[in-house]
Amino acid sequence: METLKDLLEVALEFHGHKCPAMPMGLRAGIAAMKALGVERAKDKELIVEAETGNGHAAGCFLDGVMVSTGCTYGKANIQKLFYNKMAFTLIEAKSGKGIRVSLKPDFFEKTLQSPFVQERKRGVSPQDISPETTNPLVERILNLPESEFLNISKVFHKEVKKGTPNFKVKRCSKCGEAVFTDKLKEAPDGGLLCIPCAEAERS
Repeated sequence: METLKDLLEVALEFHGHKCPAMPMGLRAGIAAMKALGVERAKDKELIVEAETGNGHAAGCFLDGVMVSTGCTYGKANIQKLFYNKMAFTLIEAKSGKGIRVSLKPDFFEKTLQSPFVQERKRGVSPQDISPETTNPLVERILNLPESEFLNISKVFHKEVKKGTPNFKVKRCSKCGEAVFTDKLKEAPDGGLLCIPCAEAERS
């Protein structure tokens, strides 16, 4: 498995700016894999059910989780539940073993009082906050013992729905674009429509 330093470099490039929340997610993902006894997903070996939402630091946290676990929207092995919590469940697809990880409430509440967050509240973009403010907070997250900021559940079992990859496409009879067949809708004239064309026909 890649080291934290290696993953951090990838995560910073992927995420686009330096902030405390992304390394929290990075370390939380690593902790979850360690507790579950699994390695980073190369394909769909792992699944993440993220409890994060939109419009706040949870997005940064989730980018860290994606980089560390290898669960991505492109591979369709991550979903967002929109609970607006800094938490996620990591599941091994083959066995159904799962583990839930969340930020400790006291830790997260104190984090929201940090100078970095105060700058963000004033409307300063994360990339424009000075390194003197950001770097000490990131370093602290990278070196903090897991027990001081993470709640990690016991391993449990979760039912995993196993899908079958679809490699068949047909063209939409209206727009002519190729569509995977499991998302085509039958038109009144017997043709096949993609979802946007089917919705346009109904409106």
